Amino acid sequence: MSETVRTAGAPRTARAPRTTKAPRTARPPRSPMAPPRAFLWTRRIFLTLLAGFVLVPVYVMVSSSLKPLADVTGTFHWLPSELTIRPYIDIWSTVPLAKYFVNSLIVAGAATVCSVVIAVFSAYAVSRYSFRGKRVFTVTVLSTQMFPGILFLLPLFLLYVNIGNATGIALFGSRGGLILTYLTFSLPFSIWMLIGYFDSVPRDLDEAALVDGCGPLGALFRVVVPAAIPGIVAVAVYAFMTAWGEVLFASVMTNDTTRTLAVGLQGYSTQYDVYWNQIMAASLVVSVPVVAGFLLLQRYLVAGLTAGAVK
Repeated sequence: MSETVRTAGAPRTARAPRTTKAPRTARPPRSPMAPPRAFLWTRRIFLTLLAGFVLVPVYVMVSSSLKPLADVTGTFHWLPSELTIRPYIDIWSTVPLAKYFVNSLIVAGAATVCSVVIAVFSAYAVSRYSFRGKRVFTVTVLSTQMFPGILFLLPLFLLYVNIGNATGIALFGSRGGLILTYLTFSLPFSIWMLIGYFDSVPRDLDEAALVDGCGPLGALFRVVVPAAIPGIVAVAVYAFMTAWGEVLFASVMTNDTTRTLAVGLQGYSTQYDVYWNQIMAASLVVSVPVVAGFLLLQRYLVAGLTAGAVK
């Protein structure tokens, strides 16, 4: 047996430590239910194109509203050469935009409140009670949505004029006539959507409220309405948006005093010039209430539409 002999005073050489490679972590196995990668990339490309299709017009509106009129009417440039907020100041003096804004708020707000109140009572009666002609009523309400709105323009015009001549009640050219006009469009859909939503609310809640001493109206306002807040909000948003951006009936049923925003924007186009930068600025200002309301009530709107559409 041989033994290694070290000479005295010889330095001891240190061995270099062995480097251990970290084990390679294996990728988790792909779930068999996961969509294929081609589908994921196709979806990303489609959503990117869709986002560009939506955001590019918004960018053009914002950039044009911050340009002088000479830059807007000249050659289009993606980046404005000069930024100015003057169009946002001039929009209030070029046309009486503040008066149009107030008219739109009054008309859209009143149409929304009336539509929600009438739709709640009507939908609750159809959902909770059985009466003769119930099916005919629901089918008639829903069938009114098949006809285009322009079909009712001339009949409503003649009806308002004849009522004004016979009774002295000025419906034509007034805010009240315009509110009634918008109810003919928003109310049928509101009733139909709330019927589906009230049907999804358990009837046991009504029976429990009746046992506790509530009447039919007490059960409606204390039990059913709080449970149906998403559906009611969806109806309110729909009615408000219908009245806020309507152009056809507002251009015929109003005058200079009762004109709304959707029609008042035409005032920026004169015989001699078109103020494109002010049109873009006014369009953005007009869109603020609707966009803000939609963002604040988005979760209620989605819940109300999905629950009211499925029975």
